[in-house]
Amino acid sequence: MAQFPKKITDDPYAAAVLIRRLVTEQGVVYWRRYLVAFALMALAAGSTAGATYVLGQVINQAYVDKNIPGIAMFSGITVVLLFIKGVATYGHMVILTKISNTILATNQRQLFAKLMRESVGFFSERHSSEFLARLTAGAKSITDVLNMLVNAIGRDLLMLLAMIGVMVWQDPLMSFIGLVAVPPAMLVLRKLVKRIKGLAFNQFTGTADIMETMQESLQGIRTVKAFTLEETMQKRIDENIAIVERNANKMARVANRSNPLMEMLGGFAVAGCLMYGGYAVVALNATPGAFFSFMTAFLMATEPAKRLARLNIDLNSQLVGARMLLEIIDSPASERSDDDKPALKLSDARIELRDVSFSYRANETILNRMSFVAEPGKVTALVGPSGGGKSTVLALLLRFYEVTQGDIVIDGQSIGAISRKSLRAQTAYVGQDVYLFRDTIRNNIAFGKPGASEDEIIEAAKAACAHDFIAGFPLGYDTPVGEHGTQLSGGQRQRIAVARALLKNAPIILLDEATAALDSESERQVQEAIEHLCQNRTTIVIAHRLHTIMHADAILVVEGGEIVEQGRHDELLRRSGRYASFFRLQHRDAGTLAPISATA
Repeated sequence: MAQFPKKITDDPYAAAVLIRRLVTEQGVVYWRRYLVAFALMALAAGSTAGATYVLGQVINQAYVDKNIPGIAMFSGITVVLLFIKGVATYGHMVILTKISNTILATNQRQLFAKLMRESVGFFSERHSSEFLARLTAGAKSITDVLNMLVNAIGRDLLMLLAMIGVMVWQDPLMSFIGLVAVPPAMLVLRKLVKRIKGLAFNQFTGTADIMETMQESLQGIRTVKAFTLEETMQKRIDENIAIVERNANKMARVANRSNPLMEMLGGFAVAGCLMYGGYAVVALNATPGAFFSFMTAFLMATEPAKRLARLNIDLNSQLVGARMLLEIIDSPASERSDDDKPALKLSDARIELRDVSFSYRANETILNRMSFVAEPGKVTALVGPSGGGKSTVLALLLRFYEVTQGDIVIDGQSIGAISRKSLRAQTAYVGQDVYLFRDTIRNNIAFGKPGASEDEIIEAAKAACAHDFIAGFPLGYDTPVGEHGTQLSGGQRQRIAVARALLKNAPIILLDEATAALDSESERQVQEAIEHLCQNRTTIVIAHRLHTIMHADAILVVEGGEIVEQGRHDELLRRSGRYASFFRLQHRDAGTLAPISATA
C-alpha cells in the first residue's frame, strides 16, 4: 500500500505541520484582534480599489466629458479613499505589531521556563550561545511566520482580489492577458523552496557560532589578554562571520533567482495589456479612463502578487528558526517537576550514602559502590586526587544528577523519593568558582533568602567577615559586582557567597574547595567565615589544602570513586597511608608545618 499520505505528518516539524501548529496554538488565541485587523485590511484594499476605479473616472471627465466640476468631485473622492486607506493601514499594522510582541514575549518566557526545568547535564552538552540564538531568532521567527500568513491573506490576497476585480470590471479579456504569467512563475518558485530550507538552517547555526565566539572571548577576556589570543580569537570570529556571509550571499542568490524571470513574464503581460488596451481605445472606442484604470490596477496588483508568489520561500526560511525554538520547548524536561513528592523533613540532618555508583557516560564509572555517613552537626571532609569523584558526591546530594545504583538517605528518607525543591531549600552550597549575578552586593546576598530584611543581610555579611570591606565601598551594599562578580577580588566573592549561604540558614552545608583559589590572607578570612557557616550544621567539605580540614570530625580519602581511608586527622597520620602521604607532600611544599597549623 502506498505510504505517501503519511509523509506530511511523519516529521512533526515539516512546513505544513509546523504552520498549522503555529496557527492553531498561537494565532487562534488572538482571533478577535486578528478579525479586526482583517476588517481593516479589507477596508484598505477596498479603498485602494475604489481609488483606482475613480482615477479612471477623472481621466474620462478630463479627456472625454471636459467636465471640470466632475474632475473636482472625483479628485475629492480619491483623497477621501486614500485617507481611509491610510487610517486602515495604520490600524491593522499597530494591531499586528501588538499581537507579535505578545507572542514573542510569551515564547521567550516559555523557552526560559523550559530551560529552568532542565538538569545540569543537559547544559553541559551544549553552549549557552545556542540558547541565546533560539531565544532571540527562534522566538522572532514564530511571529514573522504568523505575520506573513496574516499579511498574505489579509493584505496581499485581499488587495490582489480587489485589483483583479477592478481589472475584470474594466475589461475581462485584458485581465486574462495580464494573468497568463502566473502559472510559469509558480513552477519556478516551487523548485527553490528545498534549497532555501538548507541555507536557512546553515544561517541559523552560523549565527549561533558567531555568538559563541563572541561570548567566550568577552567572558574569557583576561585569558585572551594574558595569552595574547586577540589574533586567534579574531581569526576564529572572522571565519564564523565569513561562513555566515557566504551563506547569506547564497541565500540572496537563491531567494531572488526567480526575480528576473518573473519580471520578464510580467513585462510580457504588461506589453500585451498595453497593446490590447491601446487597440481597444483606438479601434473599439473604449474610454481612456477604463484603460488607465485597468493599467493602474494591474500595476498595483504586481507587488502583492509577487509577495504571494514568494510566500512559500519566505515561510520556509523563517520556519527554521521556529523549529529551533519549538524543538527545545517540545522536548521532555530532563529534570521533570517532582513537587508532588513528599518534602524533606529534617530532624538531625544525618546523611548516608549506601553503595552509591554513578557514571556520566556508559562504561566510565565515577563512583563505585561508595558508602559513608556524614554525622549530624559535624564536618565530614572529602580529600584525594582530582578526578576521584569528590565533586560528583556533592552533585548527587543536590540531585543535579541521579544515582546510577545505590541510594542517598537523609534522616532515613531517600532523596530520590522527596522533592528536589525541598532538598535544595535545606541545603546551602559554596563552590570554588563562585557565581555572582550582575547586580548589587545586597541583592547577591539576598538571593539566599528572597525577601530578607536589611538587618538580616547585614548580619549575614558580618558573620561572613564581609561587612567591613562592603562598608568600605562608596556605595556600600549597593555596589555593583559586575558580570560574574569581576569587580570584586576572589576572597571578596567567596565571602559574599558564604554570606548568601548563611542567610539561607540551611541545616546542610556543602563546600567544594571554597578556599582553593585564594591567597593566604583571603583564605584565612574566608575560613573564618566558613567556621561561622558550619556551626551546628551537617557539613560535607571538599578540600585540596589539607590544613583547612585538619579539625574535621571525619576525613574520607577518595580515589577512583571509592573511599580508601577514613578517620580523624591524627588517626590517619599515624596509619601512614594515603592521607599521610598527601599531607607530608603538602607539608614539604609549604616548607614548614608551623604556619600550616597556625592557619588551620
